[in-house]
Amino acid sequence: YTYGNLGRNTLRADDLIQFDVSVLKPFTFGKERSMEFRAEFFNLFNRPTFAAPSTIFNASSGSVVSSTLNGSRQIEFALKGYF
Repeated sequence: YTYGNLGRNTLRADDLIQFDVSVLKPFTFGKERSMEFRAEFFNLFNRPTFAAPSTIFNASSGSVVSSTLNGSRQIEFALKGYF
């Protein structure tokens, strides 16, 4: 009932690579009032980072990568007013 002589911690996952960007643009309306537009991009290039493979070797799903470490691209817009 042994599965071989592979050492511990040999199943590795990829490094998490995620590129996030924020863009801000302020607008002023006189001395007292202003507005700020913000656009935020999370995982801008939509690059998946796969999780480590399953460590269950005696099942049909053994050594299968079934998830990712990061989510898909998300874009967020915001408008903030100062008075």
